Amino acid sequence: MNRPDRSICVFTGSRHGVSPKYAQAATEFAGELVKRGFGLVYGGGNVGLMNIIANTALQDGYVIGVIPDALVSKEVAHTGLSELRVVHSMHERKALMAELAAGFIALPGGIGTMEEFFEVLSWAQLDLHNKPCGLLNVDGYYDSLINFLDQAVAQDFVKPQHRALLIVENQVTKLLERFETILAEPAAKKFDFSIT
Repeated sequence: MNRPDRSICVFTGSRHGVSPKYAQAATEFAGELVKRGFGLVYGGGNVGLMNIIANTALQDGYVIGVIPDALVSKEVAHTGLSELRVVHSMHERKALMAELAAGFIALPGGIGTMEEFFEVLSWAQLDLHNKPCGLLNVDGYYDSLINFLDQAVAQDFVKPQHRALLIVENQVTKLLERFETILAEPAAKKFDFSIT
């Protein structure tokens, strides 16, 4: 299979979480992503929700994993991907994922998911790229985070226009429809590596 013109970078957990709804959403998300003609870019692991998304997308789609060599040696790399890019550091991993992707979506996850997603969101705030950034708020998982960001706006630590950069939807189809609308506009600005 040829690599699609556009791929979405997905950040999500290396665990499954307590609720079966997270795995169900991961499966639905990956299937819908491929159905709409997107490729998948993700962290290259074979564990947790990221493994579910990768395996589902691989059934009919193109999946690029980007993983640091330190994690490859720990045997958490998915070896059945369309492409596995091995890099030297987490910094290189995130920069390459950002370069390969037309947009970014976070599903439920932990500290690593949050760190990676908020880095690309902060890059959007700094106008280093204009690629869409979204949360799939599965079963209210991100409600507290969304409330925190609204509180940050109310306390004047986040500007309303920067808060508006974050796209939040509870349903897979609605989130991907919004991404398609944004990506149908003029081409996204190329990621600017010179500032990071």
